[in-house]
Amino acid sequence: MSAAEIVDWVNSIIWSKGLIYLCLGAGLFFSILTRFVQVRQMKEMVRLLIKGTSSEQGISSFQALAVSLSGRVGVGNIAGVAAAIGFGGPGAVFWMWLVAFLGASTAYVESTLGQIYKVEYQGQYRGGPAFYFDRGLGQRWLGIVFAIAAIISCGLFLPGIQANAVGKAFTQITGEGTIIFGDIGLFKLVALAVIVSLLAIIIFGGIKRIARFAEFVVPFMAAGYILMAVIIVIANIHELPGVIKLIFEDAFSPMAGLGAAIGWGVKRGVYSNEAGQGTGPHAAAAAEVQHPAQQGFVQAFSIYVDTLFVCSATAFMILITGMYNVQGTLEAGQFIVQNVGATVEIGSPAFTQMAVSTMFGNFGQIFVALAVFFFAFTTIVAYYYIAETNITYLSYITKSPSLLFVVKCFIILSVSYGVLSATGYIWGIGDIGVGLMAWINIVGIIVTYFIWKPTIKALKDYEAQQKAGVTEYTFDPIKLGIKNATFWEEKLKNKQK
Repeated sequence: MSAAEIVDWVNSIIWSKGLIYLCLGAGLFFSILTRFVQVRQMKEMVRLLIKGTSSEQGISSFQALAVSLSGRVGVGNIAGVAAAIGFGGPGAVFWMWLVAFLGASTAYVESTLGQIYKVEYQGQYRGGPAFYFDRGLGQRWLGIVFAIAAIISCGLFLPGIQANAVGKAFTQITGEGTIIFGDIGLFKLVALAVIVSLLAIIIFGGIKRIARFAEFVVPFMAAGYILMAVIIVIANIHELPGVIKLIFEDAFSPMAGLGAAIGWGVKRGVYSNEAGQGTGPHAAAAAEVQHPAQQGFVQAFSIYVDTLFVCSATAFMILITGMYNVQGTLEAGQFIVQNVGATVEIGSPAFTQMAVSTMFGNFGQIFVALAVFFFAFTTIVAYYYIAETNITYLSYITKSPSLLFVVKCFIILSVSYGVLSATGYIWGIGDIGVGLMAWINIVGIIVTYFIWKPTIKALKDYEAQQKAGVTEYTFDPIKLGIKNATFWEEKLKNKQK
């Protein structure tokens, strides 16, 4: 059994229909329970983004949004959307939208949990699924399992995907250059040196440096990318009605089969926006806020930015220019729809680069390569922070020395392998990591709801204060019947002194 076959077999188990239904079902479940908070509190989401402040221990709401978006907005928004269309057909885009809309409520729940059960440790706020499974659910073993899964996924598996896409986008413009050894050329080694050097500078600077970097880079890269898409759509505006019609028609009568459309749409949707995956709560817990629900609102908004804005930008560019193929269950090299060469790799930035090039020529190729670089690089930085937080959790509960230096070395090695690797199954390795964390996190937050209902209590408490017109929000977990939220208990005591 080859490595690729083993990866495919593991993926077929983790990414069975069960996980797809779990992602959609959890989003619908929490949407109903919160009375579609992702719609009702839209105005409050925007207000909190503008108002947030930081502290010595925590970062601002906007910085937390930027850090979480740096994880959400990555290669999945460019190469992942292309893969969803290429394997699932245009209808997969609809299912990405649906999982984003429903997933925004899941993002509210998991990020609010991250805030409720965060701790102050070694001068920084720390939190995430490992912490809320331990402190909120009372199941330390589950916290340890999630922490190990997150460290392996975010420290080893997922960074390689981002780095691999950078290498491919870079060499699609420059070519491989002089072959140095094997099939690795000079220009790929240049790309490797740049990304590893920058990564080392950022990750050895801690969460404050990560937050400042993300706060500066993420808004500009997302805005620039969306602007490029808007220009292409306007230039082809006569095609837009047909593209929208194609997406909705193919969602329910898909050319690649309904299972393929839903499966690829949900898989790439979850991979891109990370709702339910358990990655967002790490940055959410680091924010300085008056009330846990506030960061839940901000993180729910991040799902819209990721999927409804950035992923949609990619999808419309590809579909409106016709720069895509659709491969179903046919033999390799045969396509249901073939608009570009059969050798163009579906799970890469190639479709997007070709779409932009139809209007901007070689500049389009360069622009997408730069977008891939910044999207991927910021995502790698976010993955490091997640791995770091979970290493810190293990250190926190065992009172043992931290192994952060080891994690930093591992993530640099993973990035190096990802840039240089030519293996076609690297996306499959990443999917294993995503699916593993999603299974643990979604099941865990659903169980937490049925036992304590902390996020619903927090939402009702916040909306009651909102209705009363308070100028400064407070959070009293004991009054609400929420146990083990010791950070907030101490904060309230100190405020009342």
